[in-house]
Amino acid sequence: MAIYSRKEKERVTAITTSTSSQTVSGKMGMACANPSCFFCIMKEPESSVRRVGIKNCFREIPLTDDQEHVLVLSGLFNIAMTQPDDPEFPSLGIFPCMASLINRAITDKDWLLKHQNVYIPYYAAHVIGSYTMNKVEFAEKAVESGVIPPLMELLRGKLTWVEQRVAIRALGHLASYERTFEAVADYEQELVELAMKLASTCLDMVFVEFVGVNDEKARLKYHGDLLTRGIGGMEMENRKAEEWASQLQCWCLHILNCFAYKDRAINLICRQEFLKDLCQMWGGLVNHSSPAGVGLIRILCYHKPGRKRIAESKEVVESLCNLSRSSDDWQYMGIDCLLLLLRDQDTRYKVMETAILFLVDLVELRSLGGRSYVGEAITRTLLLDYNQTMSKLMNNKFAQRSLEETWVLKLEKKRRERMMSTEKVEEKKVLVSLIKQQGNQRCWLGEVEDAIFKYSEALDLCPSMLRKERIVLYSNRAQCHLLLGHPDSAIRDTTRALSLSTPPNSHRKSLWRRSQAYDMKGLAKESLMDCIMFINGCINSETNKRIKVPYFAARMISKQMEATWLFSAARSKISSTQHKKGQGSDDEDEGGNEEQDEMIRTMMENKIFKSGLSTIIEEPLIGKGGE
Repeated sequence: MAIYSRKEKERVTAITTSTSSQTVSGKMGMACANPSCFFCIMKEPESSVRRVGIKNCFREIPLTDDQEHVLVLSGLFNIAMTQPDDPEFPSLGIFPCMASLINRAITDKDWLLKHQNVYIPYYAAHVIGSYTMNKVEFAEKAVESGVIPPLMELLRGKLTWVEQRVAIRALGHLASYERTFEAVADYEQELVELAMKLASTCLDMVFVEFVGVNDEKARLKYHGDLLTRGIGGMEMENRKAEEWASQLQCWCLHILNCFAYKDRAINLICRQEFLKDLCQMWGGLVNHSSPAGVGLIRILCYHKPGRKRIAESKEVVESLCNLSRSSDDWQYMGIDCLLLLLRDQDTRYKVMETAILFLVDLVELRSLGGRSYVGEAITRTLLLDYNQTMSKLMNNKFAQRSLEETWVLKLEKKRRERMMSTEKVEEKKVLVSLIKQQGNQRCWLGEVEDAIFKYSEALDLCPSMLRKERIVLYSNRAQCHLLLGHPDSAIRDTTRALSLSTPPNSHRKSLWRRSQAYDMKGLAKESLMDCIMFINGCINSETNKRIKVPYFAARMISKQMEATWLFSAARSKISSTQHKKGQGSDDEDEGGNEEQDEMIRTMMENKIFKSGLSTIIEEPLIGKGGE
């Protein structure tokens, strides 16, 4: 990709910000002799004169070579971030200016390595993305100005992952609008394939090129400056790089969403290898506002070819099942996907044996993700064509028993309870309490299996309307399963308790017990989510100002955050590769990125790169009416 020698890259990483703060302070403290100075023009009180001056600046900047251009771009970056809906700059030619600057950075390596110009393509692409974020009319101007070809060049990897991130962001905004989608779709196959590849590999790339580089001097300095403004050291840079890597991945998924939503490129996106990667993309805790992989999977499930390919992937179906029984914010999306697969007769029996074992625990959910009667929707879907489904499950007695249990709980038992008098309900409530106490006593004595029997007896007897009593019985029985080392049974019972709780997933003991059970199964993300919810419950329940987080929960959080770190898979791959190289088993050079690697080396060798750039504040990655 990029085309620079090692020594040229050294120049780039060195020259940039050393003069930045000096130039700014000089401009603030003395009169400017440059009649075309952008900052002086911006101070012009006469609107018509200022507009003419700005228009001329935008026309001249790509044609001239001035070390102060990076200051202008930095200023435009901040204005675009804080005033993305202001029509002044888009009407005066900012889009052709930004497109020309990106083109120049890609084609003129000497110019890129001069002054502080290495920052310019990042700023230019970011400005395009900011101004096209909310206004379709701005997006149309951007397309007419020819911004898509240079953005595609950045996305192809002509520079680095930092520029790829802002390029895919800008393209994602353009693809979000009906009126500009087709212009982006002219690159449909290449763009979709690039987005898929980048989504699958960007975490490895960021780790290899930045986060995994432990020598601060060996890192690209301008990356660190853009990430943190040069303040905070390597720890701060790593945290920000994790956030940016997650955003890069989620923006790739966003643009794939734009195509999948319009029933475009479905077969391309539904490659089995990519689907396997997709179910592992969750955004991490640093990007909790994006549904990441499951958001795209749900859109694919709305299309018949997408459902067919997803139903054929055991990994994706199991991932959706685990999500459906978690306290993740996107739990409802996992449930939606499974219901869409089960309602399609062509995929129903491909996923039924797996899905029923998970969804049966959720039939008593009342509301979730802003939806009401979630449990009723699950029940109707599971019991659809009941007799035919039972015959199809003949070889899976456990799934058959689970479906039969749903029929009894949701239909037969409720029908009987409608005829039950208030006095009879109270009588059963007292009896259930007595049996529960017997179960507690057995548990305290270490007679765990007998305790399970007592809790099960109480659950069979307990009317379904006594939700609080049933929560405790399920949760206590789950604790017994944990003591016996049966995590699957513990997850089933705690999930049923959490489905009965109001709001859902709020019963603290069940959250902690399910977190432990998921930990026993090695499902770190699900364990982490439950543990976070448990700690939140502890904090919210504290009436005094001194909040105490249980030590055992803090230890679990620490363990699972390490396991679910966004770069944990990349770190493992690198360790494995280094081990193989040490054994002499990796004799061939994979190649393919020689030019980009060469450019990065060149940038790294300039030793006098200083900071002095404006603070970068990113808007959150959110959906929009057109975004």
